[in-house]
Amino acid sequence: MPKPTSLEKKRVSWKHVIGSALAYAYSVFLGWTTRVYWFKTEEFLQLEKEGKNYIYAVWHNQQLFLLYPYRGQKICSLISLSDDGEYIARVLPHFGMKAVRGSTTRGGARALIKLMNIAQAGYHPMLTPDGPRGPIYQVQPGILFLAKKTGLPIIPVGTALSCKIKVGSWDKMRVPLPFGSTALTYGKAVYVTEESDMDAVARELKTELDKATDHSERFINKKPFDNSRA
Repeated sequence: MPKPTSLEKKRVSWKHVIGSALAYAYSVFLGWTTRVYWFKTEEFLQLEKEGKNYIYAVWHNQQLFLLYPYRGQKICSLISLSDDGEYIARVLPHFGMKAVRGSTTRGGARALIKLMNIAQAGYHPMLTPDGPRGPIYQVQPGILFLAKKTGLPIIPVGTALSCKIKVGSWDKMRVPLPFGSTALTYGKAVYVTEESDMDAVARELKTELDKATDHSERFINKKPFDNSRA
């Protein structure tokens, strides 16, 4: 029997093995057939040039296409302990990424400690500030706590897809389809210090994520990002 992806999730069935293999194959196919446009800030390029570490932030419903574009970039992602999360956690290593299992509702404190340790080893944590259960497009405190404890800047990334379907989940998850295009727009880095007003920083991060998503939506779909409705 294949080993589980984490100590927290000890029971793994063959449906996870087969399902994750199919998800990996589909992610690669998407990568081959989707045109990607990058819009990185000078600030980020300087951090990258200097070999600095950082935390990626992306809205929960925009995460499914990110595996292939970020392959081999030492990403560590926080994945929920749900049954669905097991599929994603098993796919990540195929792209050179690590998975830490946990969420704001289950195993959160232990997961954040693991993320801090992995960040010190040079991996870039990637989190969904409004996950795992919302409210949609609202920043939860987990990512802010991680940034404060590590001293790492948060890099907001807003994405848009030309070919997708929207499922009926709480976040109206965007499932990417092949033969389309996507834009990944980076926002201004957000820093969290011991003296930071956490509510103000949360609003700043939301603003930067919404602005980055708006740029991607206007570039790909020729329409503004409407964060007032799911």
